[in-house]
Amino acid sequence: MFRKSLLSVVLCTGAFAAYAQSSSPVAPAAPQPTPEQQRQNQQMERAALQVIQMVDQKQAAQVWDGASTVTKQIVSRDAFVRGVDADRKTVGSPGARNLALLTYSQSDGRKLPPGLFANVAFATHFANEKQPVRELISFHLDNDHVWRVTGYSLR
Repeated sequence: MFRKSLLSVVLCTGAFAAYAQSSSPVAPAAPQPTPEQQRQNQQMERAALQVIQMVDQKQAAQVWDGASTVTKQIVSRDAFVRGVDADRKTVGSPGARNLALLTYSQSDGRKLPPGLFANVAFATHFANEKQPVRELISFHLDNDHVWRVTGYSLR
């Protein structure tokens, strides 16, 4: 499937919470997020839904216009729009969406640009697909402390 990269919708930052992983063989129950973490997660989910709605409305170009510089250095506006349009055309009209995953990660700059990323995934039913398709929207915390989209993909 064509690799779709890098959309950007601005989301003002809140406090970021890193979730530590346990090194013990039996992982303890996941800690409950703090109220601030819950607010941050809700903001990220809303921002991802805004990006998806723009894509649904065939506004991928406008998404790219607000993209992180990380995105704009990797893919041209035209290539981004063509890729999103081609992939969305194959799956058909979107239906129900359910939040599937929201994660944060820190990049050391080896595979991705350095910095903090957030990934929001939805299980989405599309008209031309029997099973839900994963819609993944990725964000980067830019140097100005604003979250901007860095990716959109269907899998």
